[in-house]
Amino acid sequence: MKVITWNVNGIRARQAQVQELLELEQPDVLCLQEIKATPDKVPELLVSPGDYWSVWHGAGGYSGVALLIRREFAPEAPRFWHPDFDFEQRIVVADLATGGAVNPGAVRFVSVYVPNGGKDYEAKMRFFGDLHRWIVETNCDGASLVLCGDINVAREERDVHPKERKVNQIGTRPEERDLFAQVLGSGMTDVGRTLDPDNDELFTWWAPWRSLRQRNIGWRIDYVLASSAIAGQARTCESRRTFGTSDHAPVIATFLP
Repeated sequence: MKVITWNVNGIRARQAQVQELLELEQPDVLCLQEIKATPDKVPELLVSPGDYWSVWHGAGGYSGVALLIRREFAPEAPRFWHPDFDFEQRIVVADLATGGAVNPGAVRFVSVYVPNGGKDYEAKMRFFGDLHRWIVETNCDGASLVLCGDINVAREERDVHPKERKVNQIGTRPEERDLFAQVLGSGMTDVGRTLDPDNDELFTWWAPWRSLRQRNIGWRIDYVLASSAIAGQARTCESRRTFGTSDHAPVIATFLP
């Protein structure tokens, strides 16, 4: 199983790159954030309806998420839905039924875009708190869960390059990191960090100036999180820094059945 998450910073600006990523990587699941488009404005023929089930959840010039599920991976149509704490089109869920050899078990996928908090920090914390409670409920129900997206929190000090660190800046505050720790404590695994525990340069976002991306002076704020049964099957998880023109990199994770 291959899962990709990518904050595209505008699907219309990145249409060709999304298509290229699909062709190159052939993911089973693609989670997108910050699509910045209503469904009717998503470019036509971005993906073939015969190849992917898809849902586009956006309302205009900012925010918005999408989920694309390869039909070979999920022969039955997924149930797409949104938890009741969704606002500004920031989360979409896909429930997959048991499949065949490619997808042997039922699983729930989530594409999420947590607010960055710069304009409304309290709204960010409410959304993140609601997301945590929802994850707890999902895991208590016994569902296998893969949650991907732009969390907008660097969960450890080393997840921000030393040149980008500032005291008490949003995205690194103690209460944000504590809440992230609670998410992980509720049965989720940070796949990228687990597979590469000693790498202090797993950055996924770079400010668009001073060649910070080329110099890899960035933040790690995009994640693939998985519940224990699926996390134990993870084999690779990498930030594809050289791909695309978004200020975020795609994060690509692979799992063995």
